[in-house]
Amino acid sequence: MDAAARYQEEVIMTKPPEELTLMLYDGCIRFIKLAMQAIDEKKFDKANENIIKAENIITELMSTLDMQYEISKNLMSLYDFIYRWLIQANLKKEKKYLEEVLEIVQDLRNTWAEAIKIARQQKNK
Repeated sequence: MDAAARYQEEVIMTKPPEELTLMLYDGCIRFIKLAMQAIDEKKFDKANENIIKAENIITELMSTLDMQYEISKNLMSLYDFIYRWLIQANLKKEKKYLEEVLEIVQDLRNTWAEAIKIARQQKNK
């Protein structure tokens, strides 16, 4: 492992869980955008690669939900929808599915970032 990879791993391993979730959302957004660009450029292998990366992130987010909370059940439904739309986008290589899930993931990311900010403000009172 080179120094850059070790550094990146260290950065990730020292992040609090809420920051890791934010990083997952950011990664998912990045991969969806890269897939959309690849579809525009008719680079379907690149689109496939990036959609699968986004699917893997959604799967990871699903696996971390604590299903004893109502919000987790709602998020699971949303993640399931996103996952199914990513599959459709990959099968049909159509951006409309990606555009729809991109908006949802961006909203989730922004809500999560705001929740972190509020929690930190309350903690520092």
